[in-house]
This record gives sequence, C-alpha cells and structure tokens, in this order.
Amino acid sequence: MTGTRGSDDRQLAAFLRSRRAAADTALLPGLAGPGPRRVPGLRREELAEAAGVSVTYYTRLEQGLATNPSTQVLDALARALGLDEVERAHLQRLASAADTRARSGRAQLRPDFVTLLDAMPDIAAVALSPLQDIIAWNRLGHALLAPHLEPSAPYGAEPPNKVAMMFTDPHARSLHREWEAEATLAVASLRYVSAVYVADVDLARLVGNLSVASEDFAQLWAAQPVALCTHGVKLYHHPVVGRLDLHFQILHLPEDDGHRLLLHHAEPGSSDEAALRVLASATITE
Repeated sequence: MTGTRGSDDRQLAAFLRSRRAAADTALLPGLAGPGPRRVPGLRREELAEAAGVSVTYYTRLEQGLATNPSTQVLDALARALGLDEVERAHLQRLASAADTRARSGRAQLRPDFVTLLDAMPDIAAVALSPLQDIIAWNRLGHALLAPHLEPSAPYGAEPPNKVAMMFTDPHARSLHREWEAEATLAVASLRYVSAVYVADVDLARLVGNLSVASEDFAQLWAAQPVALCTHGVKLYHHPVVGRLDLHFQILHLPEDDGHRLLLHHAEPGSSDEAALRVLASATITE
C-alpha cells in the first residue's frame, strides 16, 4: 500500500508542470511582449524569477529531484502561477505527501455508519472510500445512483467505484444530464482527495485501469484538474422517475481517514421532492 518518496515528488512535479503550462502570462508584469508566444504558459526561468527561487532549484522541482520544498517556496510559486485556494491546498498536500504516504485508500468504514445510513430513509445516502469506492449505501442511495447493481455490491471484495462507473458504466453515464461537467468534477475531486494517497498502489491501479478503459478519463486525468467538491446540485435523469435536480452535501467523517458521506435531498415542496418520494416508496415495496 505504500510507495517511495520519489513517486510523491513526481506527482508534485507533474502538477507544477501542468500549472506552468496553463499559467496566464498577463498576471506577471513585463511578460506581455509583442506578438504571440511560441508556447503557452510560462517558461521555467520566468516562473522562477517571479517566485524568487533559482532556476536550478525550480528545474529540480519539476524533475522530481528536489524534496521537501518549504511552505514559503510553495506559497511563492502558487502566487506566481495564480493558483486558486483549492489548487494551493492541493500543492501543499502533494508536497507533504511523504508524511502521509503510508495511508491506505482502502481503509474500512466503521460499521455504525452503515446503520446511520439506513436510519435516513428520506435521504439518498452513500459512503465513499478515499478513492471513491462506494462502500455502503441506504436503499434510496442505491435506487438513485445504481439501481442496475445488486444491493449487496458495496459490501463485497470489489465494491463499485463511483469514478469508474462515471466513465465505464453506460447506466451510470446516462444518469447525468450534464455528463461532461460531472465527469470533470469527478476527476478533479479524485485528484484533490487522493493527494495524500499518491503512493497507494490501489490509486495507481484505479488510474491505470481507467486510463486504458476510457480515453475521456485519460485526457482529464492528464490535465490535472482539482476541486474540493463539498456541496451543490446534481442534475439527473433517472430511469424510473425522470428528471431530478437534487442538492448534495459531502460530509467528511471525524476520523479524518478520507471516508465521506454523500447525501442527496430535494428542495422542499418541489416536484423533485415528490419524485424522490416516489423512488423511496418503490424501494420499500421491492
């Protein structure tokens, strides 16, 4: 389940390269010369100067050869690159992955949380592992997200993976009215959440298998989007009740072991609430 310091440094290096290539040169005064630039983004020399570090040191960072960059250096690079708050946090998490590389993305969920999900019959609820395996759900969560799978699917040796379903399961793909946006968010969320598991062989296996199985996934993963997905609205088209606009919340469990609860609810008094009740009633009569 563990890897080497080198694998962590390569993840940091790849993220820096991706953000340097996408950097807006207009953010740094004096770079907007006449005519188009030959390549997009910043040159290493330009970024190093803007961040106040030597070109040699920054080159070593991008090559995965420099270890343990200081918080001050990372903050300076983030400012020069124009990173947003989530991207800054992701950069720091990648840089500190050496301290957490022994963590497993397949840790077990406490059994009492499964009981908790069952106690919320009006909420479509699923429990996710750090690598987005679906490791528990209540009846409504199952009926909403994966009615084509067996109810026992999360509890076997190979639970369904929410990201993998998004890209390789036609039933799961058709559930989303705006699949492209949801797919990007799924990859961005996996990138952010899994930053402390960069040396986990289960993460490497998941990414490797999905990159082979789905060109869409491979392209998105290579682009390195990151997002802290905690709440919002999911736009579904359900095979039983049709169009559903559901609010969702992601709750991180207090053990801070990467497990999360994904909870869906409808706007009170809306047609979505009525449709969700119909779906919930169907699970009781099955």
